[in-house]
Amino acid sequence: MQLYLNGEAQEFNVTTVAELVASLQLTGKRIAVERNEQIVPRSRHAETALEEFDRIEIVHAIGGG
Repeated sequence: MQLYLNGEAQEFNVTTVAELVASLQLTGKRIAVERNEQIVPRSRHAETALEEFDRIEIVHAIGGG
C-alpha cells in the first residue's frame, strides 16, 4: 500500500498504525502519530486501519533540560 510518510510517498505492507510503527522499528519509542491530520493516540494504534494514500506524520519526542 502506498502511504505518504512525513510528506514522502512510500510503499508499505501494513494494515494498521501499529504495524507501520513496528515496520519502522519505532515500537516503544516516544513518538506521536498523525493520520490524515488527526492524532492517533498510542492506545488506538492497533485498531487504527490504514488506507491507500493515507498521509501519516510521525514525530519523535525529544527531551531536554
